[in-house]
Amino acid sequence: MDQQTPTKDLELLVFELAGVRYALELPSVREVVHAVLISPLPEAPVVIEGIIDVRGEVVPVYDLRVRFGLPARALDPGERLVVAWTGSRRVAFRCERTEWVEGVSPSLEDSPNVLGSAGRHIAGVVHLPDGLVMIQNLDEFLDAAETVALDAALSHRQAAVAQ
Repeated sequence: MDQQTPTKDLELLVFELAGVRYALELPSVREVVHAVLISPLPEAPVVIEGIIDVRGEVVPVYDLRVRFGLPARALDPGERLVVAWTGSRRVAFRCERTEWVEGVSPSLEDSPNVLGSAGRHIAGVVHLPDGLVMIQNLDEFLDAAETVALDAALSHRQAAVAQ
């Protein structure tokens, strides 16, 4: 399928990472918060930057830079953390800036047709008046082995805290 027309307007959170704009569909976004210290999570997959506390809940922080082959960057106090839902858990990730975009009714291109094998992490590409935006697929961010490793690391952490 080359293009599909959305049945309704999209509402997106557009965010920037290393000068590239990405988006999440608004229903998956819980909140955007100021950057906080990210604690390491031993034994986690390399695509997990660490964990943060969101009102008493431990939330893993996905490292989009690692996933997309971008150079590492120290946490900047001016950055934002986007807290979002995947199918199975709440997660967060860092970005430089965010903006809300409502009522977008462009064509949504299938990512495999646009991005090839890298498209697994991208749900599609939206044409906005000021350029293209890639919509993230957080449900597919981790592969099966990474999911198992993250679950194990979180369990080990929980067991250590309980002792």
